[in-house]
Amino acid sequence: MYFFIERYLPQSGWRLGVVLLFVGALTALALPPLNIFPILVLTLPCLYQAALKAPTARKAALRGFLFGMGFHSAGLYWLTNAILTRVHDYWWAVPFAAPGVAFVIAPLIAVPAVLCRYVAPGWPRIFLFAGSWTLADMSRVLIFSGFPWNPLGSALEVPSIIGDILIQPASIIGVDGLTLALVLSSLGFWEGYKGKFFVLLGSIIWVAGGGWLFTHPHYKSVENPKLVVVQGNVSEREVLGRDDAFKQFQSYLLLTRTGVEKARKDIGKSPIVVVWPESAFPGLLDEDGWARSAIAQAADGATSLIGSDRRDGKHWYNSLEAVGPDGAIKAIYDKSRLVPFGEYQPWIIPFNILPGVITPGDGLKTWDFPEVGRVGPMVCYEIIFSGSVTAPHDRPNWLLTISNDAWYGHSAGPYQHLATGRMRAVEEGLPVVFVNNRGVSAIYDSRGHEMQRTHWGAEEIIVSTLPKPKNRPLFSYLSKSIPLFIAICMAVFSFLWRKNGIFTKF
Repeated sequence: MYFFIERYLPQSGWRLGVVLLFVGALTALALPPLNIFPILVLTLPCLYQAALKAPTARKAALRGFLFGMGFHSAGLYWLTNAILTRVHDYWWAVPFAAPGVAFVIAPLIAVPAVLCRYVAPGWPRIFLFAGSWTLADMSRVLIFSGFPWNPLGSALEVPSIIGDILIQPASIIGVDGLTLALVLSSLGFWEGYKGKFFVLLGSIIWVAGGGWLFTHPHYKSVENPKLVVVQGNVSEREVLGRDDAFKQFQSYLLLTRTGVEKARKDIGKSPIVVVWPESAFPGLLDEDGWARSAIAQAADGATSLIGSDRRDGKHWYNSLEAVGPDGAIKAIYDKSRLVPFGEYQPWIIPFNILPGVITPGDGLKTWDFPEVGRVGPMVCYEIIFSGSVTAPHDRPNWLLTISNDAWYGHSAGPYQHLATGRMRAVEEGLPVVFVNNRGVSAIYDSRGHEMQRTHWGAEEIIVSTLPKPKNRPLFSYLSKSIPLFIAICMAVFSFLWRKNGIFTKF
């Protein structure tokens, strides 16, 4: 492979830049929803060799940046859809949406491209490249309010039982550990016969271990509630315009009645929880007693968890509100991790581009109601943060995230977002309920196995008994410190390898 790259990859100039942009874009095929992760064995070595052949560290950094621009622009192409929902206000931003975000995070791929040049050839370089890629990727939580979207480890979330098995090690090392393993194996595969042997052996152990973890879960002896998930399929233009607000509300009420009737028929008189997605209520639910009474009546004695805006003086919040059988507000969760440029304006922009901003809430909570159980509520963006989806010292028995992926259109965006929920289920050992207005709604058990899902762009309901949580996995205790420690150790060993000559016979 390296011989092929040396022979056919341009050595310098604009042609090499174009090739790296293209190869980076091809790498995005490994991401959800396609999950063609074997392509990494072909694309990552191109970046690796281009970085090593660069005459200077500055040019190596540029090559890493160009690869990153191709990778992130292709992986985030759907951001353009979000701009098009308000094209009359932000028409000027249409060409810059995906490339603009890529421009901010692409320099992180320059880090492994530069560092790998400073250690001994062979495995030390591969270790440093994989370790520094992972560390740079993890640092994306520090950009604005954090943007750890599309970690390379999500490439293993192949649909079906195959993906279920491949992602089980995330219960120990998290999605960042999966990223490290993919980069390491993609480059190590080309290190002669020994490289192929070790990658093959590691893959066998990985699959065997994942299969064992998947087929031998240990569940906690708690009962989670029965759910009615309501997907109303309201377009973003209708959500923003509020022209047919009452019609939207009636549609959600009708779906709720239908879902509760089905639940009563299928699962008897057990407690039921109704969930509406983000932006489902077209108003201020905590200020509208009539609407809460209508919801309570449609829910027929069930507790309802409803996405709604909320105001407190001059502050506005994106909230999830629990409405009891009597129509009273039982609890409110305000979204605490906000979307940069969507819900708040980062300091980097010196002029005002948003018509209004959202105030962040106080942080993650655990609700504990007899009919609902111990649930960790989240809104949209918050589910993407590995290791940061449960309230500290107050662990829930299931996770709920409500979202409105109508912003993304029928693109890869909703499926990439959904994949984060599946990964959090494995990492935390908790069932995850992902409820969308227009997108894809789904329920995952505590192994990340998909129980049910809806279709994009459809009015649908899901009626399901929520499975039990697993005994707490290692990752949920130590969180991102595990992949962080492994990546740092790999980087340190790669420098020691050169300095002291240890492991040189390997």
